[in-house]
Amino acid sequence: MALVPSCFLILLVLLVSSSSTLFYPTITSAAASNNEFLDADCLKVAGSEFVDSVRSTIQTVRDVISIVSKFSGAFGGDFRLSNAIADCLDLLDFSADELTWTLSATQNPTTAKGKYNSTGNKGADMRTWLGGALGNQDTCMDGFDGTNSFVKTVVGGSLQQVTSLVSEILGMVREIPSDHPTTSTTTSPGWLKPKDRKLLEGNNNIAADLVVAADGSGNFTRVTDAIAAVPDYNSRRFVIYVKKGVYKEYVEISKKKTNIMMIGDGMDLTIISGNHSFIDGWTTYRSATFAVKGKGFIARDMRFENTAGPEKHQAVAFRSDSDLSVVFRCAITGYQDTLYAHSMRQFYRECLITGTVDFIFGDGAVVFQNCQILARKGLPNQKNTITAQGRKEPTQPSGFSIQFSNISVESELVNSSISTYLGRPWKLYSRTIFMQSYMSSLIRPEGWLEWNGDFALDTLYYGEYMNYGPGAGLGGRITWPGLHAINDSSQANNFTVAEFLLGNDWLPSTGVKYTAGLVV
Repeated sequence: MALVPSCFLILLVLLVSSSSTLFYPTITSAAASNNEFLDADCLKVAGSEFVDSVRSTIQTVRDVISIVSKFSGAFGGDFRLSNAIADCLDLLDFSADELTWTLSATQNPTTAKGKYNSTGNKGADMRTWLGGALGNQDTCMDGFDGTNSFVKTVVGGSLQQVTSLVSEILGMVREIPSDHPTTSTTTSPGWLKPKDRKLLEGNNNIAADLVVAADGSGNFTRVTDAIAAVPDYNSRRFVIYVKKGVYKEYVEISKKKTNIMMIGDGMDLTIISGNHSFIDGWTTYRSATFAVKGKGFIARDMRFENTAGPEKHQAVAFRSDSDLSVVFRCAITGYQDTLYAHSMRQFYRECLITGTVDFIFGDGAVVFQNCQILARKGLPNQKNTITAQGRKEPTQPSGFSIQFSNISVESELVNSSISTYLGRPWKLYSRTIFMQSYMSSLIRPEGWLEWNGDFALDTLYYGEYMNYGPGAGLGGRITWPGLHAINDSSQANNFTVAEFLLGNDWLPSTGVKYTAGLVV
């Protein structure tokens, strides 16, 4: 693709010209003369300004990490506060990584895609990583909810400074559209290794790299131990087969554990189960039963559950910051805040997702296809909201797109007085689109619920396109300025796999079937 060399040369030239700590070859006059022209391809500002801004922001993040680190271990008797501080350190560290990827992922176009799990569209990749870095500080601050400590006040200003700097950098990167068609449906590509293909087609009678078995017949009895055995920054697909059983553990796949494929025996047979919750002292972020940061993660035929129950409020079953990740034929079940699609590009296909309040939430760029999304019975007089998308700036490329799916409720709600809505705006520029999906009669005619008064009603973007079923009628919908009845297929096409996730650039390598556009 022509876009790759352009952005590569920009960053290479600028790193040469602006580094004060590393040695690079002397910039040539020819490269310098091309710099202004090349900037137009993926940057809105002079390249030197972009690189200087990213570098200084990375240093600011490191300075803030140093400030927050001083509180680590100082509040051992306050479980919730200790968790909040740990969250901040993890999230700031991740912001530093995302800024570093932005700066260096295009330095060598012949190896960057394999090393960084990029799409090849450098503008889109940088916007995704910067969008992730933008939201991390808010999650850090959210973790202090329920604490009475001065720490939130002390670090709050520094966190806001990081957010402002990242927002400025994000505004410097141009949005470059995909140049791929959007009408194809893709299955396992021909070059996918036979082992990967057989696993994806449902044949588990083949040796994986590691086997987890609760009965002791594999390499490990715990998923956590298998993850620890995966080489750091693994560049090939590393397959972990998790045999049927209930694994009561809390799994965290760190940013170092990349390209892991985890295969189970079925969503009702291979179950990872936990019950951490906000009421029991965990932050929402850290309450997850299963969490993944490492790029290129794939899960298939498993269940991730949080059994804390509706009375324990926020209790995450599955949390993901894994860029270019896929969850295929999995169940994600819980009550409030079941699925935390925290950041990055994620694809969910043929999954079962259940919950009560805001049970699909976060600030990722996410497409759900052919999924069953079911509200369930929670607390008395509680209102169910399926989504709570958290885009905080209009420049962020994040949002939720739900396509070809079944939007309904579990049987226990059929004769219940509990109301179920499509979503509500968690952040100012919340963005969610339902397309070509079935909606049951248990979806409220208003469709959407406010968060707090008129907050975000003018700035959100909610869309509905060619949905059907008794709950899909638009006649009774609320009349917020940000709600759109999409009639133009070209507008709806912006939220397809091919356009919204640039799926044709990376999903074929996963072997998971997907529909690229609006037509199956």
